[in-house]
Amino acid sequence: MRKTSYAATFAAVLIIIVINILSARLPDWFAQRTLIAKYDIANAQVTVRYGLMKRCERSTITFPGPSKGGRLEYTDYECRQFPLRVQDKCDDENRLFCALWTSAQYFTELGIGFASMGLVALVIGVSTHSRRRRVWRAVAGLVILHAVFQLVTFILVTELYRKDRFPAFEHAKPGVGYVLNAVSWISGFAVGAGVIVTGVAADRGQKWAAGNRSYTPIQGHRAYRQVQGYGTNA
Repeated sequence: MRKTSYAATFAAVLIIIVINILSARLPDWFAQRTLIAKYDIANAQVTVRYGLMKRCERSTITFPGPSKGGRLEYTDYECRQFPLRVQDKCDDENRLFCALWTSAQYFTELGIGFASMGLVALVIGVSTHSRRRRVWRAVAGLVILHAVFQLVTFILVTELYRKDRFPAFEHAKPGVGYVLNAVSWISGFAVGAGVIVTGVAADRGQKWAAGNRSYTPIQGHRAYRQVQGYGTNA
């Protein structure tokens, strides 16, 4: 494969890793907003966001201001790890949810690990021409493994959301983290397929994939005679 092809693959995989990290760390896979009115004096809006690893809650309370038509606003923002055994009832009715949600966390971390290994393989593989001819297989495999693990995470989380396995998800809406996860595994499969197509074309000696140093596999007696001509006592 051409060095430019590997450079493009490196950039694409690096972007996918960044998207994965953002998706895993953002507390914004699902969001639930609640408006609470008390005694017609103060209005409280509570927004709870759930990520793969964190739960964040923002409370905004609005009071009438001293001036006519004015208002005062108080905001509190707090995050914690999610899910937790006691607060999220992981030992009781939410045991299955907590187990599957934690599994989704592990799967997304594994996916990031495989994509990172793909970057390392790219850096090592482009050092020599002979390695460039072979390393695309490892890169494609690692990127596709990454996409598979991210897809498993997406399926687990989607099923938990769709079947209301967690009571707070009943009125929640998908957020940015959920969308970024989908983008990551779709991009991973696309990049992996592109590497396979380009690598196979390079192995077949097509110049658009292999470049000016394309090669043709040695076959039969004719190739043997060509090699023999370069030796002294072959």
